[in-house]
Amino acid sequence: MNKKLSNATRTTIKHNFLGYLYLLPTLIITAVFVVYPLIMSFRMGFYEKYNYYTDEGSGFGLATFKFVLTDPNFHQALKNTFLIVVIAVPVSMIIALAIALLLNTGIKASKFFQAIYFLPYVTSVIAIGIVWSWLFHSDFGYINQFLGMFGVDPIQWLNDPKMAIWALIIFNIWSGLAFKIVIFLSGLQNIDPQYYKAAQIDGTPKWKVFSRITLPLLSPTVFFLTMTSVIGSFKVYNEVFALFGGKPGPANSCMTVVYYIYDMFYGSSQVHKAAAASIILFVIILAVTLVQMVLSKKLVHYK
Repeated sequence: MNKKLSNATRTTIKHNFLGYLYLLPTLIITAVFVVYPLIMSFRMGFYEKYNYYTDEGSGFGLATFKFVLTDPNFHQALKNTFLIVVIAVPVSMIIALAIALLLNTGIKASKFFQAIYFLPYVTSVIAIGIVWSWLFHSDFGYINQFLGMFGVDPIQWLNDPKMAIWALIIFNIWSGLAFKIVIFLSGLQNIDPQYYKAAQIDGTPKWKVFSRITLPLLSPTVFFLTMTSVIGSFKVYNEVFALFGGKPGPANSCMTVVYYIYDMFYGSSQVHKAAAASIILFVIILAVTLVQMVLSKKLVHYK
C-alpha cells in the first residue's frame, strides 16, 4: 500500500514538474518584462532625482508624487482620460451591442459584415489615424462636408483645443467597436434558443425579451467588455499619437495620462516623474477594477 502510494506521489510530482517546466518560458518572460519593470517603476517613483543611465537616485520620499499630482499638465491628462472613459466606453458598448444584435438576426451576408467590422481591429492604429486625420480635415474632410449639407460651418476638429478632444473620443469609439462586436456576437450565439422559444410562445414583447432574457444572460460578456474597455481607455496613447502626428493635440488639449508618462520619460528625461505617474495610474485602474468586480457580484448572472 505504501509502495503504491509512493509511486502515485512520485507520478504526481513528475506531472507537476513537467507542468511547471512547460510554464517556465512564460514565467520567465512575465518576470523579465512585467514583474521586474513594475518593481523598478515603484523604486524609481520614490526618488526625488534619478539618473536612468547610471541607475542612481537621490532623495527618497513622496516629493515626486507631490509634483505630479500638482502638475497642471497631469490634471489636464487626468481630465481627458476620465472623459474618454466616461463617454467612449458606454457609447461604444451600446453601438457594438446594437450591431451585434443586428448581425445575430441572420441577415443576408452577415459573415461578410462581421469580417468588415473586424478589419479595424487587425489594422495598424497609425494607418487608421492617418485616415481619420483626413476625415477630420477642416477644409477637405468628409465629416465637415457631411455636416455642411445641414448648414453647419466647417469645424476645426484637429486645430481647436475645444473640439480636438471630441475628435479623439470619436476616433476612440470607432477603434474599439470591432473587438466588442465580435465578443458580443459570440455571447449572443451562446444563449440557449429555448429561452426565446418559450418567450415567443408566451407572447412576450421584444423589449421584455431583451431586458429579461438577453441582457441578463449577456451580463458576463458585458462585464468582461466593460472591464477591458475601461482599462484600455485609461491607457489611451496610440490614438493620440496617430491622430495628432505624435503631439498631444493643440495646446495639450488631448494629453492623456499615458501620453504624459511618455512625455516625461522620452521628452523631458524625467524618468522618476514618469514612474510616479505610472504608479498613480496603476492605483487608479486597480481601484476602478475592484469597484467593477464588487458590482459584478450583484449585476452579473452566470445562469
